Amino acid sequence: MPKLSEFYGIIIEIRFREHGVPHFHAHYEEGEVSIGIRPLSILAGHIKARALALVIEWATIHQAELLAAWNNAQAGINPGKISPLD
Repeated sequence: MPKLSEFYGIIIEIRFREHGVPHFHAHYEEGEVSIGIRPLSILAGHIKARALALVIEWATIHQAELLAAWNNAQAGINPGKISPLD
């Protein structure tokens, strides 16, 4: 699973050729959450509220890049990296 970004202990990943709506995965401590890209929405899982707020803030800034990364991953192309949250 390619890592797109990492910030404040949160790891953002996307999976190659995964089914369903365009989405990404955020891992923090013992939790994982799947988040739809357009619109931004929690699809499954759970992470701490503060970490989730940071992920949503980051995803709002990088929504177009996330969609491009999803499209690349579905085509079997390396989705690349996305800048972390400052």
